[in-house]
Amino acid sequence: MDPAFDAYQLSEEHQTLREAVRDLAEKEIAPHAADVDEQGRFPSEARDALTKAGFHAVIIPEEYGGQGADELAGCIVIEEVARVCASSSLIPAVNGLGMTPILLSASDELKRKVLPSIASGEAMISYALSEREAGSDAASMKTRAHREGDEWVLNGTKCWITNAGESTWYTVMAVTDPEKRANGISAFVVHKDDPGFVVGTKERKLGITGSPTREIHFENCRIPADRIIGAEGTGFKTALATLDHTRPTIGAQAVGIAQGALDIATAYVKERKQFGRPLADFQALQFMLADMAMRVEAARQLVYVAASRAERGEKNLGFISSAAKCFASDTAMSVTTDAVQLLGGAGYTKDFPVERMMRDAKITQIYEGTNQIQRLVMARALLR
Repeated sequence: MDPAFDAYQLSEEHQTLREAVRDLAEKEIAPHAADVDEQGRFPSEARDALTKAGFHAVIIPEEYGGQGADELAGCIVIEEVARVCASSSLIPAVNGLGMTPILLSASDELKRKVLPSIASGEAMISYALSEREAGSDAASMKTRAHREGDEWVLNGTKCWITNAGESTWYTVMAVTDPEKRANGISAFVVHKDDPGFVVGTKERKLGITGSPTREIHFENCRIPADRIIGAEGTGFKTALATLDHTRPTIGAQAVGIAQGALDIATAYVKERKQFGRPLADFQALQFMLADMAMRVEAARQLVYVAASRAERGEKNLGFISSAAKCFASDTAMSVTTDAVQLLGGAGYTKDFPVERMMRDAKITQIYEGTNQIQRLVMARALLR
């Protein structure tokens, strides 16, 4: 593996996009973030605002009704929304995750069936890979699909499905040939109205409480045969390729959460006085802020490089994508914890958003592959 990281450059369009998303996020998403968290409700205001502005799924190609933005632009949108509300950032992030297998491997006919409804904002899409006993070991999944004439019939349960119940479409991995293990897994697109599709109860979570997480059940769920993504038996390869493209988006979410916490902590220490002086005058706290900002900027650069390399379709994306997700999420957890510390007792209350950001940051170390799995991916790439 070449250790050199290819450079990227933010275009004027990227800068303009950042400004537009930040303005929208601060005006139309931030005012609802605390209530969304407190009530554990879906951030409908954010969905409506993002959809109206066209920021809910920017990477859909123009030929399917989308804007055709690159993956770096997708990361910028997620980062800026996460800066004020991590739950809301999962609207563009999960749309991206759910539709990436379709973009990578589906037939043009299937793309035209699914993507325009997401591009218009009429529908959202979720991603269903994990099961209770198949998390990090996703290849051991038990959900089955078998062919009956012009239909596929699915049976099983998927868990930890982000935005389940809100989404219209679901990208689902299921076993079509148990004897082939990973090579016997196929990918499908399921619609919420397909017979035999059932949404389970909502999980009670530490953070991102505004983004519903549920099980989804397939009880002899019947879907048209043409809703298979790619060839039979290629689903697991598609799932792994998808994660190479989407792990940087979780890194972007983590960077946004960390940046939001850093911004609040910086403003607070300038205003809060102790011993007759602003907290910002104390060198120990200056060093904390410097370290926080340094890590956030390093994480941002790593995420942007990973997104740019994924956009170019480079081979061997595993290392850089895992590194971006892992480093950024570890950074988010560290920076948000330090932000709470800098605000002291105030940081521990819900009067300030840093405690929410700290709770929200934790999941970025877990989903789309735990950071232990990310380190395993990186190590294997180095030792290959």
